[in-house]
Amino acid sequence: MTAVNITRVVTDVNPDGKAVFSSVGAPRSAEAGGMNIYNVWGTPDDGSVTVGRGGTDEPVLFPFFPDGNGTRFCVVHFPPASDTDHSEEGADPEVTQPGLIGAFEADNPGMHITDSIDYGICLSGEIYLELDDGAEQRITPGTVVVQRGTRHAWRNRDSEVCTMVYVLCGAKRA
Repeated sequence: MTAVNITRVVTDVNPDGKAVFSSVGAPRSAEAGGMNIYNVWGTPDDGSVTVGRGGTDEPVLFPFFPDGNGTRFCVVHFPPASDTDHSEEGADPEVTQPGLIGAFEADNPGMHITDSIDYGICLSGEIYLELDDGAEQRITPGTVVVQRGTRHAWRNRDSEVCTMVYVLCGAKRA
Protein backbone atom coordinates (compact mmCIF):
# COMPACT_ATOMS: atom_id res chain seq x y z
CA MET A 1 0.00 0.00 0.00
CA THR A 2 1.32 3.44 -0.83
CA ALA A 3 0.95 6.61 1.20
CA VAL A 4 -2.35 8.49 0.81
CA ASN A 5 -2.10 11.63 -1.35
CA ILE A 6 -3.16 14.78 0.50
CA THR A 7 -5.07 17.70 -1.05
CA ARG A 8 -6.21 20.70 0.99
CA VAL A 9 -9.34 22.68 0.08
CA VAL A 10 -9.72 26.07 1.83
CA THR A 11 -12.84 28.24 1.73
CA ASP A 12 -13.27 31.95 2.43
CA VAL A 13 -15.75 34.77 1.83
CA ASN A 14 -15.22 37.15 -1.08
CA PRO A 15 -15.86 40.94 -0.90
CA ASP A 16 -19.46 40.33 -2.06
CA GLY A 17 -20.07 38.08 0.96
CA LYS A 18 -20.17 34.86 -1.10
CA ALA A 19 -18.40 31.66 -0.12
CA VAL A 20 -15.48 30.86 -2.42
CA PHE A 21 -12.69 28.31 -2.69
CA SER A 22 -9.61 30.36 -1.87
CA SER A 23 -7.05 27.60 -2.15
CA VAL A 24 -6.96 24.06 -3.55
CA GLY A 25 -3.78 22.02 -3.65
CA ALA A 26 -1.23 20.14 -1.65
CA PRO A 27 -0.43 21.57 1.78
CA ARG A 28 3.17 22.17 2.78
CA SER A 29 5.02 19.00 3.66
CA ALA A 30 8.37 18.29 5.21
CA GLU A 31 10.45 15.37 6.41
CA ALA A 32 11.23 15.15 10.12
CA GLY A 33 12.37 12.17 12.16
CA GLY A 34 11.86 9.88 9.17
CA MET A 35 8.20 10.94 8.86
CA ASN A 36 6.63 12.89 6.01
CA ILE A 37 4.36 15.52 7.61
CA TYR A 38 1.73 17.59 5.83
CA ASN A 39 0.89 20.77 7.74
CA VAL A 40 -2.74 21.19 6.67
CA TRP A 41 -3.87 24.01 8.95
CA GLY A 42 -3.39 25.63 12.32
CA THR A 43 -4.83 28.40 14.44
CA PRO A 44 -2.97 30.94 16.61
CA ASP A 45 -1.98 29.93 20.11
CA ASP A 46 -3.44 33.16 21.51
CA GLY A 47 -6.97 32.13 20.49
CA SER A 48 -7.42 35.01 18.04
CA VAL A 49 -9.25 32.93 15.44
CA THR A 50 -11.52 34.74 13.01
CA VAL A 51 -13.65 33.55 10.14
CA GLY A 52 -15.26 35.39 7.26
CA ARG A 53 -13.65 37.79 4.85
CA GLY A 54 -9.95 37.98 4.41
CA GLY A 55 -7.36 36.15 6.35
CA THR A 56 -4.70 34.04 4.78
CA ASP A 57 -4.58 30.89 2.74
CA GLU A 58 -1.65 29.69 4.78
CA PRO A 59 -2.11 28.13 8.20
CA VAL A 60 -0.41 29.00 11.45
CA LEU A 61 2.10 26.20 11.85
CA PHE A 62 4.77 27.08 14.33
CA PRO A 63 5.69 25.76 16.75
CA PHE A 64 4.57 22.26 15.77
CA PHE A 65 2.74 21.63 19.04
CA PRO A 66 0.06 24.20 19.96
CA ASP A 67 0.19 26.16 23.16
CA GLY A 68 -2.80 27.55 25.01
CA ASN A 69 -5.76 27.89 22.64
CA GLY A 70 -4.00 26.98 19.39
CA THR A 71 -4.74 24.05 17.12
CA ARG A 72 -2.78 22.14 14.49
CA PHE A 73 -4.13 19.85 11.77
CA CYS A 74 -1.61 17.57 10.08
CA VAL A 75 -1.30 14.33 8.18
CA VAL A 76 1.67 12.09 8.93
CA HIS A 77 3.07 9.28 6.81
CA PHE A 78 4.97 6.94 9.14
CA PRO A 79 7.38 4.81 7.11
CA PRO A 80 7.93 1.14 7.93
CA ALA A 81 10.44 0.72 10.74
CA SER A 82 12.95 -0.72 8.26
CA ASP A 83 12.74 2.51 6.20
CA THR A 84 13.00 4.97 9.09
CA ASP A 85 16.10 7.14 8.89
CA HIS A 86 16.76 9.21 11.99
CA SER A 87 20.05 10.57 10.67
CA GLU A 88 18.19 13.67 9.44
CA GLU A 89 20.22 14.24 6.32
CA GLY A 90 18.86 17.20 4.41
CA ALA A 91 16.70 19.94 5.91
CA ASP A 92 17.02 20.70 9.62
CA PRO A 93 13.88 19.29 11.32
CA GLU A 94 13.83 22.24 13.74
CA VAL A 95 13.39 24.49 10.70
CA THR A 96 10.83 22.35 8.87
CA GLN A 97 8.83 21.28 11.98
CA PRO A 98 9.93 23.48 14.93
CA GLY A 99 9.54 21.81 18.31
CA LEU A 100 8.69 18.35 16.99
CA ILE A 101 12.00 16.49 17.19
CA GLY A 102 12.96 18.34 20.38
CA ALA A 103 9.90 16.83 22.10
CA PHE A 104 11.27 13.29 21.65
CA GLU A 105 13.26 11.76 24.51
CA ALA A 106 16.90 11.09 23.65
CA ASP A 107 17.05 7.91 25.75
CA ASN A 108 13.72 6.54 24.44
CA PRO A 109 13.44 7.24 20.70
CA GLY A 110 9.95 8.29 19.69
CA MET A 111 8.67 8.64 23.25
CA HIS A 112 7.29 12.11 24.04
CA ILE A 113 4.69 14.07 26.00
CA THR A 114 2.92 17.29 25.05
CA ASP A 115 0.46 19.67 26.65
CA SER A 116 -2.28 18.98 24.15
CA ILE A 117 -5.33 16.89 23.41
CA ASP A 118 -4.64 15.07 20.14
CA TYR A 119 -7.26 13.41 17.98
CA GLY A 120 -5.75 10.81 15.64
CA ILE A 121 -7.44 8.85 12.86
CA CYS A 122 -5.75 6.01 11.02
CA LEU A 123 -6.42 6.23 7.27
CA SER A 124 -4.18 3.44 6.02
CA GLY A 125 -1.62 0.93 7.19
CA GLU A 126 -1.20 0.11 10.85
CA ILE A 127 0.76 1.48 13.76
CA TYR A 128 1.17 0.75 17.46
CA LEU A 129 0.51 3.36 20.14
CA GLU A 130 2.90 2.64 23.03
CA LEU A 131 2.39 4.17 26.48
CA ASP A 132 5.01 4.82 29.15
CA ASP A 133 4.35 1.54 30.99
CA GLY A 134 5.00 -0.47 27.80
CA ALA A 135 1.29 -1.13 27.11
CA GLU A 136 0.50 -1.04 23.40
CA GLN A 137 -2.58 -0.79 21.21
CA ARG A 138 -2.61 -1.74 17.52
CA ILE A 139 -4.14 1.07 15.47
CA THR A 140 -5.70 0.12 12.11
CA PRO A 141 -7.71 2.02 9.47
CA GLY A 142 -10.83 3.54 10.96
CA THR A 143 -9.44 3.59 14.49
CA VAL A 144 -9.75 6.94 16.29
CA VAL A 145 -7.36 7.81 19.12
CA VAL A 146 -7.90 10.49 21.75
CA GLN A 147 -4.44 11.21 23.17
CA ARG A 148 -4.85 13.22 26.39
CA GLY A 149 -1.38 14.57 27.13
CA THR A 150 0.12 11.22 28.10
CA ARG A 151 3.66 9.99 27.47
CA HIS A 152 3.60 7.89 24.33
CA ALA A 153 5.28 6.81 21.07
CA TRP A 154 4.04 5.72 17.66
CA ARG A 155 5.66 2.56 16.25
CA ASN A 156 5.15 1.35 12.68
CA ARG A 157 6.24 -2.30 12.74
CA ASP A 158 4.48 -3.13 9.48
CA SER A 159 6.09 -3.29 6.04
CA GLU A 160 3.76 -0.57 4.69
CA VAL A 161 3.46 3.18 5.26
CA CYS A 162 0.89 4.16 7.90
CA THR A 163 -1.06 7.38 7.27
CA MET A 164 -2.49 9.14 10.32
CA VAL A 165 -4.53 12.35 10.50
CA TYR A 166 -4.10 14.46 13.65
CA VAL A 167 -5.83 17.46 15.15
CA LEU A 168 -3.79 18.80 18.07
CA CYS A 169 -5.49 21.17 20.54
CA GLY A 170 -3.40 23.16 23.00
CA ALA A 171 -4.24 22.40 26.65
CA LYS A 172 -3.05 23.25 30.14
CA ARG A 173 -1.45 20.51 32.24
CA ALA A 174 -3.13 19.95 35.62
